[in-house]
Amino acid sequence: MKKYLTFLLALLGLNTACSQQNYENASVSDFAALITQPDVVLLDVRTDKEFAEGHIGGALHADVNKDDFIEQARQLVPQGKRVAVYCRSGRRSANAANQLAKAGYTVVNLKGGIMEWQKQQMPVTTETAGQDVFKTKSGKTVAIYPLLHASIRIVFDGKEIEIDPVGKLGNRTTDYAALPKADYIFVTHEHGDHFDRAAIGQLTATGTRLVTNRRCADMLGYGEVMANGDHKEVADNISVEAVPAYNITEGHLQFHPKGRDNGYILTIDGLRIYIAGDTEDIPEMTNIKDIDVAFLPCNQPYTMTTSQFVNAARAIKPRVLFPYHYGQTDISQLPQQLKADGIDVRMRPFD
Repeated sequence: MKKYLTFLLALLGLNTACSQQNYENASVSDFAALITQPDVVLLDVRTDKEFAEGHIGGALHADVNKDDFIEQARQLVPQGKRVAVYCRSGRRSANAANQLAKAGYTVVNLKGGIMEWQKQQMPVTTETAGQDVFKTKSGKTVAIYPLLHASIRIVFDGKEIEIDPVGKLGNRTTDYAALPKADYIFVTHEHGDHFDRAAIGQLTATGTRLVTNRRCADMLGYGEVMANGDHKEVADNISVEAVPAYNITEGHLQFHPKGRDNGYILTIDGLRIYIAGDTEDIPEMTNIKDIDVAFLPCNQPYTMTTSQFVNAARAIKPRVLFPYHYGQTDISQLPQQLKADGIDVRMRPFD
């Protein structure tokens, strides 16, 4: 009788727990279909190390075992968006799903986690080694992901921003079909390591806005054209300025002639991000002020030498600086060279 009563109480406890579950579980196939929807944010809730070792393409990241998990999640996922969560086996993500549901989100958990995902031969990626997260003036989060070479993904307040999306360079690839559709795409110029029709097509949905220079718009037959010096408000809290990007070294002028290509300064809720495009340390850089985050290229003969890179960094004085578009150039000494200038140089996989 005692054993029966213990079993009954345990059963009742299980039923109570099940009745309190306020999220849905999804199979791999259903989960894969779900995360292609524009109102769904994919969230990996494992550790930083696990995320870096391999994750589902397009995932944002917040460790459920950290005390500020819900605060992180709120910064990454706006209210009104659905959340698709996963972990290694489904246990931690079930905990995360419960917390998120209590915080007001509609949540779907991947049954079996990324282990089941991989068991069914679904792709994972290591291309994005992690996200660099910055706070805007109102306390919102801007997450920046390195993709490859000159391709950058930025996520802000549920908005997807893609810079120079290119799906394949050499042996490296980015599966843009697996990433969320873009709200905004910015293209600096028409060279193949910056301009990829297929990637743009994969990222484009109804409402996607493509901003580019005249040459790319003519080649595509569409796009919002910006010339050097133009300024555009693309949303209430997102603006963009097109700035010059060109070569100044004799014998290299043909690569990026003055006036043709764009760099961009994005101002996202007060956070200023400078994406230089293909350029050398041009005089106009002295006019670029109050930059929080900058991306500067470093490979000759097409862009800058390391000494030009240092000169450009000192002219702009960004708070955080990412060398990108560096190919086979040895950039290992750049952080030390700019340490005394108080510039936080962060090395990411933009080779």
